[in-house]
Amino acid sequence: MHTAYLGLGSNIGERELQLEQAVTFLNSEEGIKVTQVSPIYETKPVGYTEQPDFLNMCIEISTELEALDLLKVCMMVEQQLHRVRNERWGPRTIDIDILLYDQSVIQSPDLEVPHPRMTERAFVMVPLNDIASNVVEPISKKYIWELLPNDEQVVKYNKERG
Repeated sequence: MHTAYLGLGSNIGERELQLEQAVTFLNSEEGIKVTQVSPIYETKPVGYTEQPDFLNMCIEISTELEALDLLKVCMMVEQQLHRVRNERWGPRTIDIDILLYDQSVIQSPDLEVPHPRMTERAFVMVPLNDIASNVVEPISKKYIWELLPNDEQVVKYNKERG
């Protein structure tokens, strides 16, 4: 069995519902079991900023799938939730990224693990720290908690506020 950490984000449509559905779809996939779920955070967009705010979270999974097969499942779930890839960093119903896969370092045309920009992004690192603070990032050899950005760009999502 492998342990992987996934980052999920949504900023169009019913954001919270789409995150919940993505977790449910992943957990129902053969060979994948969701073992931890972070709180949801509301974040400003990065890169292309003229779009709605995101809801972001991270999950830990236990999986029998190899990393590239897990990527295929993530992309399939994105398609089930009507993800359209029109522009880089553009609005999306759902985005699922493989952040960490065991202690593997993977450099292929289709997949880079650890995710190449994860340590630069509070919207990834804060929820990841909630569920994996004592996990070591395999390139820097530092704990996730040591890699947290200094600036707090994220706010815990308040369901009542929507």
